[in-house]
Amino acid sequence: MLIVGLNGSPKKDGNTAFLVREGLAAAAAAGAETALIHIADAMADQKIPYCTQCSNPCQGACSRHNRLGEAFDLLRRADGLLLGSPVYFGSVSAQLKAFWDKSRILRKEKALLNVVGAGVTVGGARFGGQETTMKALFDMMLVQGMILVGDGHTEADCGHQGSCGQAPASSDEFAIRRVRLAGRRLAEVAAATMTLRRHRA
Repeated sequence: MLIVGLNGSPKKDGNTAFLVREGLAAAAAAGAETALIHIADAMADQKIPYCTQCSNPCQGACSRHNRLGEAFDLLRRADGLLLGSPVYFGSVSAQLKAFWDKSRILRKEKALLNVVGAGVTVGGARFGGQETTMKALFDMMLVQGMILVGDGHTEADCGHQGSCGQAPASSDEFAIRRVRLAGRRLAEVAAATMTLRRHRA
């Protein structure tokens, strides 16, 4: 079972990356293999950094023999994804949106169908657009046919949409606690739904 975290921030060691790592650590403690993708790295060698719908249906030309393709290959193996984004004008970062727009090839392949997904967002203020950004993450995952979970667990409450943090995230004990719950929930639901992803074999 593989849980992949996506750091949608341009900063590799920023607030979003910190919380995504906390969630992955909880998934690992629950028995999952984990991996982390920095979106900025995956997009670094793209000549055109956004999708232009160069073919329809998508042929995946932008992800052949490059870092984006390596990231997509990891997603093709994933049983769960933890998407993380800072709040940029009430929504996800441009880097994450560009990466996800280029994932049309994965949608064509149904590679993320029934993969379990959860989200984490970080804003500069307590009420700084985290929940609208979370909803954008959910919409992105739903279009791929993913199964969404929040940050609840049997040992806690039923949960909310996901972990919404305030910078500096390392001082936000509530967000840290909630993303750890989300990581455990990801691993739990991913393990319970393995048979739903047999179509990828």
